[in-house]
This record gives sequence, structure tokens and C-alpha cells, in this order.
Amino acid sequence: MAYDFLGLVNDVNRRLNEVELTSSNFSSATGFYSQIKDSVNSSIRYINQSEFKWPFNHNTQEDTLTPGTVRYAFQANAKSIDMGSFRIKRDDTLGNETEKLRVISYEEYLEKYSDYEYNTSNTGIRTIPSSVFRAPNQYYGVLSPPDKAYTLVYEYYALPTDLSSNSDSPSIPVQFRHIIVDGAMYYAYLFRGNTQDATLMQSKLDDGIKNMRNIYINRYDYLRSTVIERSNSLTSTFSRVS
Repeated sequence: MAYDFLGLVNDVNRRLNEVELTSSNFSSATGFYSQIKDSVNSSIRYINQSEFKWPFNHNTQEDTLTPGTVRYAFQANAKSIDMGSFRIKRDDTLGNETEKLRVISYEEYLEKYSDYEYNTSNTGIRTIPSSVFRAPNQYYGVLSPPDKAYTLVYEYYALPTDLSSNSDSPSIPVQFRHIIVDGAMYYAYLFRGNTQDATLMQSKLDDGIKNMRNIYINRYDYLRSTVIERSNSLTSTFSRVS
């Protein structure tokens, strides 16, 4: 069975002993079948919202800067922006190397550099950006205002969109397909008023998410010991003194 919206819905249908849908009648399905579609999307949302930075929702964005322009919009689906990831990408045509941008606060920008946004002079202030700030809305700003159409790169975690067509696939990796189905079963049982089975499926869903966290989130970096061990001669000296 394909790992797509249709396949996930039919996974639930089989568990509930319901007739499976096909690609031809998927979009027109109503009643309980429509509820199963909603249940699959609800399960996917629950999984995605249970952890802020699932690695499978990580994206890299490239924006082309406009000479003289300070502010730019984030991606519409951006949930969490890694401000420490902003850099100007190497461009041999423009003659610049890759340069990581320093993060400054919005308050510092307003106090020291806000005139850059309104200064139309082509000399003196326009150059390759070296700093970035986050505005209170869904915008970021670069300083200094660029003098060329540099490529800016940053990384973010996306808010996944609901599945719609039968061939849509979730961002959650296929090996966790059963967790999506467990969650969909939870919502389907709630719809049917079967609270006992719904409680059981919610427990399976939460256990599955816990296992996903163990795989993706609860990582321990290797730490190198900095303990200075005593030499044998030093130990012997202390032993003779005692």
C-alpha cells in the first residue's frame, strides 16, 4: 500500500472492517469516510505539534536580496527560525565568499541602524550584509543594506499542511506510518463514541511519539574528558609524604 493519504485512510478502514476507498472515489467520499480523512490529518497534526523541532520538518530557504532593501518576509509555513543559521552564500559571479551573519536584537537595530532602512543613498552604507535581526512580525532584516543581489540562506522548521488529495504524503517518515494510523484510530473511535478503545489508542499514540523522541530528539553528544590525571611519580610522592 502506497504511503499517501489514500493509503493511510485505507489502513484505518481495514482496521475498522470498512470498505476501502479508491483513487476514483476518494475525493467524493462522505459520511464516516470523510471523518476518517479528518482523523488521519488530526493524527498527523498531533504528532507534529507534540515536538517543536522534528528533524523531518527541517527546511533550508534561499532568498535573493534586493539592493537597498533591509527587510524580507519569512516563509509562510515557518514555525521556528534558526536565527544562528543565517549566512550569505558564496557567489563567484558577484565576487563574495560565504559569510555567517551576526545576530543583533531588534532594539539594537532601532537604536543604531534604523535610518539605513530609509536612506536611499547608494554610497557609504550599502555593502554585503554582516548582521541580521528578527522583526516583531514575520520578517527579518539584514545590515548593511545589500549593494548586490546576494543569496541569503537560513534554516527553519516548517508547519506541515494538511493532506488533501489522495496522493499527498506526510512529512513524517514512512517507518512511523503505524503511529499515524494509531492516532487516526483514536479520533475515529472518539467519533463513534467508543471511549474505551479510544483511550487505548491514545496510549499507543503517545508511546509511539515517545519512541520517535528517543530516536530524533533525545540525543547525547560525545563529551571529551578534560580531567588531568595524576602521573605515577606524583602519586608516589604523595604516598611517601603520607
